[in-house]
Formats: sequence, C-alpha cells, structure tokens
Amino acid sequence: MIFPLHAEHSARVDAPADRVFAYLDDPEALSSHMGESSMMMMGSRMAMQVDARGGREMGSKIRMYGRMMGIDLDLEEVITERHPPRGKVWETIGTPRLLVIAQYRMGFEVIPAGAACVVRVFIDYSLPSAPPGSWLGRCFAGIYARWCVRRMADDAARHFHLPPHRAANHIMH
Repeated sequence: MIFPLHAEHSARVDAPADRVFAYLDDPEALSSHMGESSMMMMGSRMAMQVDARGGREMGSKIRMYGRMMGIDLDLEEVITERHPPRGKVWETIGTPRLLVIAQYRMGFEVIPAGAACVVRVFIDYSLPSAPPGSWLGRCFAGIYARWCVRRMADDAARHFHLPPHRAANHIMH
C-alpha cells in the first residue's frame, strides 16, 4: 500500500543501541502514550492486546481499541520487519476504525552514536475516506502524527534518564 503522508522525529538516547532496541521492541512501552489520558487523545485512552509472541516477532499481531468522542476506535497491526538492534516496522491490517488517520506503516530505527544512540521514529499514513474522519483527518492528522512520533522518541530518551535532544526533526508531506 502507498502511504502519501509522513512524519518522523529523532531523539538522542543515553544508552547503547541493544538496550534501546529492547525497550522500543516492547509494544506496551513504545505505545504507552496511547494508554494515557491526554489532550491529544481528547481525554481518552487506548487499550492494547498482544498475541502470544508479544509483538516481538515477525508476523506478531497487536490490537489497540478504545473510545473517543463517543466513537469506538479499533485497529490491528502486524510486525512486518524486525532487525535487532537496528529497527522494527509494523503496519495496520484490515480496516482500522480511527478518527484522523486510516492505514499506516510505522517504525523505529536505532542508530549507534558512541555510548549513546539516536532513535528515529516514523509514520507513513493515509487519511480516512469517509466522514467524520475525512474532514477531521485533513485538519488534525498531521498534528496527531507528529505528536505520536515525538512522544515515542522522546519517551525513549526520558526512559534512559536523558532529556530529549532533537538530533533531527523532519516532517514531510
């Protein structure tokens, strides 16, 4: 599938690549921001279920679900690439029920930098085609995508006790 929109964010992490990969390889840790009530989630949160492989192997599946503004949200992802300790990619399968984005491919890259590393998190995505997502997506998808990748990269930096340093921050459409 072709994803016409892209957002990414990078952060310096004060830990070796293998430890950072192990942290990011855990879907619960990587997506912890989705389980928190926040303004970007309109006070809502998403719950997560992982299969027996824990979201840590090729083909492993992850389901996220919740409710926002009275609308049920639900999606399933599958791990499509996994290259310890360098990176991982997953994408939605089926037809996700989301408000501002539709299908997406998401991933992270861990780039060694001496005793530390740089984490780059990206999302390639499309917009929903039917209302209300079609008009909500045009207004808010870019904001949401940038928030999501920023939170993932910066949360990794915070986890390893280093304030996030933006090694690079690229947003393209």
